[in-house]
Amino acid sequence: MFELSSMGIGFGSLLMLGLMIALLLTGMQLAFVTGLVALIFTLGWFGPDALPLVTSRMYSFVDGYIFLAVPMFVLMAALLDRSGIARDLFDAMKSVGRRLRGGVAVQTLLVAVVLASMSGVIGGETVLLGILALPQMLRLGYDRKLAIGTTCAGGALGTMLPPSIVLIIYGLTASVSIGDLFKAAFLPALLLALMYIGYVLIRCKLNPALAPLPTEQELAEDAARDISYFKALFFPLLSVGVVLGSIYTGVASVTEASALGVVGIMISTVIRREMSWSMLKDSAIATMRTCGMIMWIGIGASALVGVYNLMGGIDFVEETILAFSGGSPTMTLLIMMVILLVLGMFLDWVGVALLTMPIFVPIITGLGMDPIWFGVVFCLNMQVSFLSPPFGPAAFYLKSVAPKDISLGEIFSSLLPFIGLQLIALTLVIVFPQLALWWR
Repeated sequence: MFELSSMGIGFGSLLMLGLMIALLLTGMQLAFVTGLVALIFTLGWFGPDALPLVTSRMYSFVDGYIFLAVPMFVLMAALLDRSGIARDLFDAMKSVGRRLRGGVAVQTLLVAVVLASMSGVIGGETVLLGILALPQMLRLGYDRKLAIGTTCAGGALGTMLPPSIVLIIYGLTASVSIGDLFKAAFLPALLLALMYIGYVLIRCKLNPALAPLPTEQELAEDAARDISYFKALFFPLLSVGVVLGSIYTGVASVTEASALGVVGIMISTVIRREMSWSMLKDSAIATMRTCGMIMWIGIGASALVGVYNLMGGIDFVEETILAFSGGSPTMTLLIMMVILLVLGMFLDWVGVALLTMPIFVPIITGLGMDPIWFGVVFCLNMQVSFLSPPFGPAAFYLKSVAPKDISLGEIFSSLLPFIGLQLIALTLVIVFPQLALWWR
């Protein structure tokens, strides 16, 4: 019987990649593609005796205690999506944007920062802002592309801002402290949000037609609305303080803080008289769907990386990248960035993280670079992928709730300036690592 191992690792790598692409083009889900390819290469390269080695790697992925934080933060996002907390928060923040040109866009970004700091999941935030902020900006006569880009890019800030699920998955894959990742990502995430706000204000200053000021009648109507600022701001800020404060001060681990966050959101909805069995059921089902997707992709990717490691593939990739880069750490990093940007345009971020980080992180540490800093760089890279065509998920989330006359092409074209800002932020963190390692 012909054995795959007779082909050599170079040809085997190309065959594995080609088989994955072919299966993905059939419409098969990434989780099943990676699992099937792992099974084929395990049997074809080593034989059935190697299967226990691969399955043990799959078990080690799902057995991690820190993985419990993922469903907790996803559940927080699901509860936020179904409660009125985000809506009240947006209404309360209107005081920021009443008389400022471009103020509603700035208000949208500030709300996005708070929501991202509460859940760390981008889907729900993008949809919420698409429902709350986008119609208001369009009604006030804001430039369509500015309104669309601000809403979509703001919703994707959950990729970077702690407690980001992307950072948690990276920490699990790279075996580094997730608490340290949260500390490292905070300043770059805040910098990116400020860059968005600065871009909006500068553009509106240079071209006032992009963001008309509200009329005196509209200002009077907003002022007359009975908004309970305590109710609107207290619970979100308390949740952010409990989750991030307990992590940064060392009072609680990431997993414990995630549970505290869920309890805090549930108590908030009970006090606000919004909690119901149907809301809890829908949130739980949404959480199971999201976590099930992450779990299956993780199992398939862990199996694939495990068998590829046994084949000697990780050493082969390291030698290939170092050969192309001439051993230069800077060139090696740039090659990795290009690979991540390309993969991010076509694959889900979970798959990108689980397929590449077991290979890239050992190379990074071997070159003397900090894996915590690299986690922030990776996260910024995935932030770009969330907005990039052809499969930028944030654009599809917004399209699901945007007015019907807004096309997917218009959304992607509106995001180009924000993608440019993300690339600038990525460059700054690469050139100035202390932006991520300021806390040490």
